[in-house]
Amino acid sequence: MDFHNSGGTAVRSGTVHFGTHIVDALGTDWATVGSAEDLPAPIGAGAHKEHTWTVCVAAWRVPLGMHVETRDVDVEWKEPRAVT
Repeated sequence: MDFHNSGGTAVRSGTVHFGTHIVDALGTDWATVGSAEDLPAPIGAGAHKEHTWTVCVAAWRVPLGMHVETRDVDVEWKEPRAVT
């Protein structure tokens, strides 16, 4: 994934949330398994960073003939704290 910080300050932390779907051969979505990973921070103002994760699902959750697809990705950016 490629993350681009278009803001004026560095992103110091955050979380990437994945929704991995268990899909049968006809395309029916049977379940979604969520997972989360730390954002590859810091990402400076105007900078971008690329990172790759391996998303795993327990084998018992994926019956024969089904497969997994990570369809949903959401990022929770943490706001920097003001130092006074």
